[in-house]
Amino acid sequence: MQSTTQVTMQATMQEADLTALARHVLWAVFALSVLFGAIARRTHFCTMGALADIVTMGDWARLRMWVLAIGVAMIGFNAMVALGWLDASKSIYATPRVLWLSALVGGVMFGFGMVLASGCGAKNLVRAGGGSLKALVVLIVLGISAFATLKGITAVARVATLDTVAFTLASGQDLPSMLTAPTGLPKALLAAGLGCAIGGGLIAWAVMRAEGRSRDNLLAGIGIGAIVAAVWWVTGRFGHVSEDPNTLQEAFVASTSAQRMEALSFVAPVAYTLDWLMFFSDRSKVLTIGIVSVVGMIAGSAAHAVATRSFRWEGFRDAQDTGHHLIGALLMGVGGVAALGCTVGQGLSGVATLSLGSFMAVAAIVAGALLALRWQVWRIGRAG
Repeated sequence: MQSTTQVTMQATMQEADLTALARHVLWAVFALSVLFGAIARRTHFCTMGALADIVTMGDWARLRMWVLAIGVAMIGFNAMVALGWLDASKSIYATPRVLWLSALVGGVMFGFGMVLASGCGAKNLVRAGGGSLKALVVLIVLGISAFATLKGITAVARVATLDTVAFTLASGQDLPSMLTAPTGLPKALLAAGLGCAIGGGLIAWAVMRAEGRSRDNLLAGIGIGAIVAAVWWVTGRFGHVSEDPNTLQEAFVASTSAQRMEALSFVAPVAYTLDWLMFFSDRSKVLTIGIVSVVGMIAGSAAHAVATRSFRWEGFRDAQDTGHHLIGALLMGVGGVAALGCTVGQGLSGVATLSLGSFMAVAAIVAGALLALRWQVWRIGRAG
């Protein structure tokens, strides 16, 4: 029988091991985010830009880049589900409760906002790393409005309105879980089949034309898709502990919510980064996967900008430009939280899980962005 001293020493050793594991997880996510930021800057990876290219020039090249990244991330994630390494239900994207109105309304708000703000959260992190002061302002406003929608005044409105409209499934909302009961097939088999079928189809479409097989498209599509899948592995497999010595429950170390694995997303993490910076001396404010990914994106973009001598200070053009960016940032902060993610959070990380809510959110984001782009074209035409 162990003495009290032995039990205490064992618990202390377990906590030390957990701290070391958290440190490794944070460094791994930081390194992957640095790589994401550098690749995104090198290839001009941008969902808003891809949609703008289609509306203004009929150019589909950058959309193929984004779709290729989705396909790669989807195959990677579901291959790990098939191997038993990951479980989509352990993420925020595949819970049984489908917040469909939040996904649609929040998605449209985010999509419209990212056009006004010259890009989504990820794009503004990349631009900030390259010297854009207006991107920095966008990120600050996005972070504040996102935090208010997580815990403040707009959070009260969100919970009382959008979050009340939902339906609950008997299983998780990821397609493999939804189809397990009606088909009688194992979830692992469905994940492998659906991941390969849908992800493979997206990849095939992305590289169907020569414009989708350019060096930049392949680098961004394969590279960023693989990075998203790698972050899922780091947080859901490497950082998973079956029993936290403090709570005696399953945990995912260094995650925003210890009970959920997570991948890259750039709305709520921007808010948590501001919170961490402002309350740094508060010992309860610890580094998380989301915070280090935000810092990593800026660092990766900045490193590329300096290395290629493309770092340039950039400010607002005029008062109207300032107003559009501020409104866009506000819409992105509120909409991104309501929709549970952005063009990366839902558009890559979420869709990779084959979540029904993620597909809804992405469709709404695209619709909102196209609406804003059409509005801008109409406004320019009217002014001319």
